[in-house]
Amino acid sequence: MCGNTMSTPLPAIVPAARKATAAVIFLHGLGDTGHGWAEAFAGIRSSHIKYICPHAPVRPVTLNMNMAMPSWFDIIGLSPDSQEDESGIKQAAENIKALIDQEVKNGIPSNRIILGGFSQGPVGGANRDISILQCHGDCDPLVPLMFGSLTVENKTLVNPANVTFKTYEGMMHSSCQQEMMDVKQFIDKLLPPID
Repeated sequence: MCGNTMSTPLPAIVPAARKATAAVIFLHGLGDTGHGWAEAFAGIRSSHIKYICPHAPVRPVTLNMNMAMPSWFDIIGLSPDSQEDESGIKQAAENIKALIDQEVKNGIPSNRIILGGFSQGPVGGANRDISILQCHGDCDPLVPLMFGSLTVENKTLVNPANVTFKTYEGMMHSSCQQEMMDVKQFIDKLLPPID
């Protein structure tokens, strides 16, 4: 990843099977790496899309007794009024922008790049017309469904008509096959082949 390359390995990448005309950049959750998500995307890939799963830098996380782990930014608490790590969030955004800029230099137009993530990894957009798919398990003990619903309600920077919120019965803080198929359908709709 860009920035501090000494402590962060290069992203896990699922290359396009043919010429890449689109890219998906997907951020993993707290304590994870991009490898598992790269494997998940390899299972649903479309041949013209490059999937980039960067690894967060290892840093102390206040919520986890300052234990060092892969984290995009520090998490101080889980309540809606908890302090946020603004500088860490800004640094993560700069790193993501650098990944986007690199793909644009590689010949992929910015409107053919999708950003996504899991748990700590979701990203926002500044484009009001951006399409958003938000997925959530109804049995998630770490990020309760209520928080997912609040996130949807608080997306004031985007057109609510462009937000799709899907829940998955019995799914905990994880992913499931139906969710990955919904993600594939969402990606394929926004990034169809162009050749």
